[in-house]
Amino acid sequence: EVQLVESGGGLVQAGGSLRLSCAASGLSFDDYVIGWFRQAPGKEREEVSCISSEGGDSNYADSVKGRFTMSRDNAKNTVSLQMNSLKPEDTAVYYCAEVLELTTIPPRCTMRAVPNGSWGQGTQVTVSS
Repeated sequence: EVQLVESGGGLVQAGGSLRLSCAASGLSFDDYVIGWFRQAPGKEREEVSCISSEGGDSNYADSVKGRFTMSRDNAKNTVSLQMNSLKPEDTAVYYCAEVLELTTIPPRCTMRAVPNGSWGQGTQVTVSS
């Protein structure tokens, strides 16, 4: 089982940038497919992005496409989410989690969390207008 810890959240003005990190511990990190999710107060959890186990595929929610970029460094057991052109509606607690991967060639990630899979504790992102 992989343990996930997010960092990098904070307060930023609209139009600014933040880079979130998700550090993983445990064996065989490059076997894990990771996604980012977010949840704003009073709202349901929302899918944000995912990246395949080897980093060759990534997908994004329409709400963040073109502004957010996900990457991973398997040698450092980390996944990152670069968030640019932030908007007040991006304000939420952001979580990284283990997600499912399609067994296509090449593999494609999904933004569906693995049932009973690993989740981080979350990091707060606040975007002021």
